[in-house]
Amino acid sequence: MSDLSTQLYQVLLRATPEQVWEAITSPDRTRLYFHGAHVENTAEWHTSRGPDGADWGDGPVLEFDPPRRLVHEWRSAYDPELAKEPPSRVTWEIEDTGDGSCRLTVVHDRLDDSPRTARSVSGPGWGTVLDGLKTLLETGAPSVSAP
Repeated sequence: MSDLSTQLYQVLLRATPEQVWEAITSPDRTRLYFHGAHVENTAEWHTSRGPDGADWGDGPVLEFDPPRRLVHEWRSAYDPELAKEPPSRVTWEIEDTGDGSCRLTVVHDRLDDSPRTARSVSGPGWGTVLDGLKTLLETGAPSVSAP
């Protein structure tokens, strides 16, 4: 099995940094691509609620630099087994490419002691979220999938 303790994802988006920032910090936007979750990121706190309002995980925001960088704690509270593991960290970096597009880099790390969470979010986990985000920003069409 490969080491999943640090996961790196990149996607090129035809959107402004401000549009990407809004899409990753606003619950009205995240529900359209992030498994129906209402995810809110403020300068202090990351909150994730399922479509039914259930706690899907929350934690402190470690860096908040709109519209460039967001770093927050991650807890997988949407699954009882995953919720037993220690929190990990997600870093969102938005880079304006200067041609009307942005490069979004997502790093999910500190997963050394959270192997179930690492497997859950790897590959299709983050891939589905980022594909949905790209679709939403570039076409306006929501992409909602179940966790």
